[in-house]
This record gives sequence, C-alpha cells and structure tokens, in this order.
Amino acid sequence: MAMSLPMSSEATPDHFRFAGLRRLAKLLFGTPLNAALTLLFGALLFVTVPPMLRWLVIDAVLFDPDPNACRAATGACWSFIYAKSGQLLFGIYPFDERWRPAIVCLLILALLGWSVRPASWTSRLLALWVAAFALIFWLMGGGFGLAEVPTSSWGGLPVTLILTVVAIGIAFPVGILLALARRSTLPAVRVGAVVLIESVRGLPLLSILFVASIMMPLFLPEALLPDKFVRALVALTVFAAAYLAEVIRGGLQAIPNGQYEAAASLGLPFWRTQRLVILPQAIRVVIPALANTIIVMIKNTSLVLVIGLFDLISSGKAALADPEWPSPAAETFLFIGAIFFALSFSFARFADFLERRGPAAH
Repeated sequence: MAMSLPMSSEATPDHFRFAGLRRLAKLLFGTPLNAALTLLFGALLFVTVPPMLRWLVIDAVLFDPDPNACRAATGACWSFIYAKSGQLLFGIYPFDERWRPAIVCLLILALLGWSVRPASWTSRLLALWVAAFALIFWLMGGGFGLAEVPTSSWGGLPVTLILTVVAIGIAFPVGILLALARRSTLPAVRVGAVVLIESVRGLPLLSILFVASIMMPLFLPEALLPDKFVRALVALTVFAAAYLAEVIRGGLQAIPNGQYEAAASLGLPFWRTQRLVILPQAIRVVIPALANTIIVMIKNTSLVLVIGLFDLISSGKAALADPEWPSPAAETFLFIGAIFFALSFSFARFADFLERRGPAAH
C-alpha cells in the first residue's frame, strides 16, 4: 500500500512567493552597481512620471471643443486631436468624401492582419491583394460612380499606408531578383545589378525623391509623365529594393555550398533550387535585418512631404496652421508618432514571430 508523504514546508505557496521576492531583490540590489542603477532609475521615474501624468491626463483638456479651454489649460490639449482627427488622418481629402479613405485604411489594416496568419499564405493571397488595391485606388481616386479626387488631394494615413504596402510589396520580390542577379555568373547581369544597387544606395532618399518629382518633368513630355504620387511610389520602391537586395544577398552567402550540391544531385533546375531550397533558408537567416530595413522604410514614407504629398506629418502641420487653436504641436506629433510606432512595432512583432517559427518550419 502506497504511503502518502506529507507536503514539505519548502513547497508551500509562501515559500515560492518569498523565493520570487528574493530573486527580484538580488536582481535589483545584488551588487553595488545594480543597487546604484536601481536607485538612480527609481529617482528618475519619481521626478519625471508625476509631471508627465499631470500634463498628459490630469490637467489635460480631453474632449472640450472650445479652443479657449486649451489656452487656459496647463495640460495637454487632446481636444485638438479630437476636433481635427479627420484632417489629421485624411489630410485635405474632401470633407464629404472622407468615408472613402476611412474604408481604405480599414481595408488595408484588415488585409495586413489577415496576411500575417500562416494559414493565409497561399497563392490566392496575392490575387486578394491585387483585387484589394484595385478597389483601394478606385475608392481613393473615384470614377465609375464616385466623385473624382486627384492624388494631389490625397493625404494622411491612407497615403502612408498605400506608399508603405505597395513600395515594400513590390520591392521585396525585386530585391530578391537583384540579389540573385548580383550573384549571377553572367557578367552583364551581374554588372547591371551592381551598378543599380550601388547607385541607389549611394544616394539619399531625399535626392531620389527630388529627381522623381523635379527632374523627371524636364526630360519627359507631359503626356508620358506619371502622376507625382506614382513617381514618389516608384522612387520609394527602387530605394527599398536596393537595400533589400543587399540584405537578401547576405542571406544567400550564408547558405553552405552543400545545399546547392544537394539540389543539383536531385536534378533541380536553377529556379526550383532557389525557390524550394536556397531562398527559404536565406530569408530565414536574415529576418532581423529584413525587419530592420522594412521598419526604416515605413518611417521613410514621411519624407514625401518634401515633394508636396500630404502624408501624416504634412496633415499634422496643416492642422496646426488653424489660427483658432493654440497650435498644440507636442500633442499632434505625439499622436502621429503613436501611429508610426504602432505600425513599426506591429511589424517587429510579426518578424519576431517568423524568426521563432523558422526552426520549427525548417
């Protein structure tokens, strides 16, 4: 007959609680350096957090539509963000038609959320994105029953999302082709890829945008000149493709020759070798570098303001020009920064998911 042993006092919940407190105390105060850093950081929080809370929440004006309430307040003027939310999010898009960019934003975000699911990674996903962007450009531009709105009147969050998704979505496969071309044994293909990649990487994005916006009209007749929005989109795509190509080339170089030899021994042709054997491993290796490059490109879309496109930052500056309000610039740029942070942080978490999923998939 089995005998039940009494529970040891070491296994009581109080023991685990005190053990956790001891580990925390050792972590924070285990060494003189840790203790000094803990006290310094605690003092910094004590000095900075209460004033920030007072400004952000306690003394802030939240939803009062009266601009004079912000002038009299000592805290943040969030009512400006509330009153100007339409202009901040959609720029100078016609007021009566702002339901269209609102649908566009929801559609893009919904598709991005759907696309991060591994179950959705099928051949139909590309067709879904193509159909969605045909709908997006129809909603934004009009025609076929909707009032036409030129791209010069587009602005805010839809412009940022469209530029980001289209530029990165096209630049990624183009970057793969450029990386393969740079490693090609054909001299003409290799030299052409090197010249393109190094030329683009040697120029700042601002200069490429200026060339697309100012120099191209000098060399092309007006009938063949693309719209300014399209020119900015092409410039962002080329710039992103050049940087992504070098990241992917680093992944290709990390693949041992035995993988190529194994694929050759199976009789796989070049493109099937790349698609089934080499590229999945190469991309998995460089996921952190790819995520870093793409996050930088998300933020680089704000540079289109220098060529007259109304992205989020341009919309914020236009909203601040209203003389009826006290121009709460800090609140406006905190709001815009929060949107960029949400986009960048979400993609960083997705990249982390891919990196953790990689070995299991391999």
